[in-house]
Amino acid sequence: MQDLSVVVLAAGKGTRMKSRLPKVLQPLAGRPLLAHVLDAAAALGARTTVVYGHGGDQVRSHFADANLGWVEQAEQKGTGHAVLVALPQVPAEGRTLILYGDVPLIRPQTLQGLVERVADGRSLSLLTLQMADPTGYGRILRDAEGRVQRIVEQKDGSPEELAVREVNTGIFCVPNTLLHAWLPKLRNDNKQGEYYLTDIIGLAATEGVVIHTVQAPQAWEVEGVNDKLQLATLERQHQRNQAEELMRGGVTLLDPARFDLRGTLEHGQDVEIDVNVVIEGRVRLGHGVRIGPNVLLRNAVLGDGVVVKANTVIEDSEVGAGSDLGPFARLRPDSVLGENVHVGNFVELKKARLAKGAKVGHLAYLGDAVIGERVNVSAGVITCNYDGANKHVTTIGDDAFIGTDSQLVAPVTIEKGAYVAAGSTITKTAPADALTICRARDQKSIPGWKRPVKKK
Repeated sequence: MQDLSVVVLAAGKGTRMKSRLPKVLQPLAGRPLLAHVLDAAAALGARTTVVYGHGGDQVRSHFADANLGWVEQAEQKGTGHAVLVALPQVPAEGRTLILYGDVPLIRPQTLQGLVERVADGRSLSLLTLQMADPTGYGRILRDAEGRVQRIVEQKDGSPEELAVREVNTGIFCVPNTLLHAWLPKLRNDNKQGEYYLTDIIGLAATEGVVIHTVQAPQAWEVEGVNDKLQLATLERQHQRNQAEELMRGGVTLLDPARFDLRGTLEHGQDVEIDVNVVIEGRVRLGHGVRIGPNVLLRNAVLGDGVVVKANTVIEDSEVGAGSDLGPFARLRPDSVLGENVHVGNFVELKKARLAKGAKVGHLAYLGDAVIGERVNVSAGVITCNYDGANKHVTTIGDDAFIGTDSQLVAPVTIEKGAYVAAGSTITKTAPADALTICRARDQKSIPGWKRPVKKK
C-alpha cells in the first residue's frame, strides 16, 4: 500500500520482564517480539518507523540491516506522546497504522481489514475485542445509536463505564492529516499523567469523523507481552498455530503440543515428526522423512526417505535420500551425506562428506573428512584433524574398511579398497587393496600380574 505508513511503538522498559534484554528483543519462536510485528507490517508493503527508548542501542543494532525509520522517545509519556515524536516521519497525506512492538501475533490479514476501512480523510478505524473480563483495558464507549464516542482507560472509568466488555486493543489506522491535527492537542490531565493516543477517538467523535471498529478474530492476536508468563503463553499459542498449519499441509505431528518451529519448514508428503522436535532456521524435508523424538534440526536439508532416530542433532548439513541417522548422532556444520548413508549412535561428524552407501556405525568422530562410496568405518575411529593450530583433511577412497579403534592422523589418505587393521594409528598413505596395520608393539601377557587396588 503506497499511501500507508506504519508506526511501531517499542519504547517500553519492560520492567516486569526482569531481564537485561529490552522487552521487544525477548524471543518468541527464536526471534525477537519486534521482528514478528515488523513481519506483519512488511506484508502490507508499508514504510515502517519504530519508536524506541529503553535499550535503544541494542534494539537498533539488532535490526541494523532492516529498512526502517527510527525515532527515539527519550521519556515515556504515554502512547499519544510516542506517536507524536514519530510525527515528523509521517507524511502529510495517506494513512498510518499504529502497532506495538510487544504484540507479536497480530496477523497481516487482520491489519489489512482494518486499513481498508479507512478510505478517505474523514474516517478512521480501530481494532476492538469483546472480553469476558476486560479488567486493565480501555473500554469502548458508544452512544445510543452504537456510534463510538470515546475510549476510557481502566483507571479513569466510572463503574458503569468499566462494566463495558468491548475493549480497545490500541491498534488504529488514522488518516495522516488527522494525526497531524490532533496529536499536538492531546492533554495529560488524567490519573496517570500521560498523553493517551485513545483521546483522538473523542476528538474524532466531536468533529464528526466516522469511527469504524473491527473485531479482532482471536484474542491472542492482540495480546501483549509484559512478563515471562505472558511470553510463554504466546509462545505456545504461536507454536500451536504453526503446528496446525503444518498438519493441514499433510505433516503428521505425533503430539502438536510438543513441537517447536523456530524458523521455516519446507516439507514433502508423508512426513512424520515425533515429540519434542525443535526446528530452527531454514529446514527442508523431502517426501517420507521420519523424525524421531528429541531431535534438533537447524538449517538442514533432508532428502526423501531419510530416517532420523531419537536424540540426534543436525546443524547446517545436508543428508541424502534414504539415509538413516542416530540415535544420539550429531552432524555439525558443513557435513554432507550422500544417498543411503548410515550414521549410527554416538557418531559425530564435522565438515565431513560421506558418499553413497558409506557406513559409520557407532562411537566415531569424523572431522574434515572426505569419505568415498561404501566405506565402512568401525567403532572408535577418529580422524585426528587438528594439530593444535590448523585443521587437516582425511581422504578415504571407495570401498575402504577402517578397523575398530583406529586413528587417522591428518593430512592422510586411505586409498580405494584399503583395509586398515583394528587399533592402527595411520600417519602415512594406506595403499589401495592392501592391509595396513600399525600398532605400537606386539601383544604380551605377564604372568603373576596383580590388579591395582584402591587405597583405603
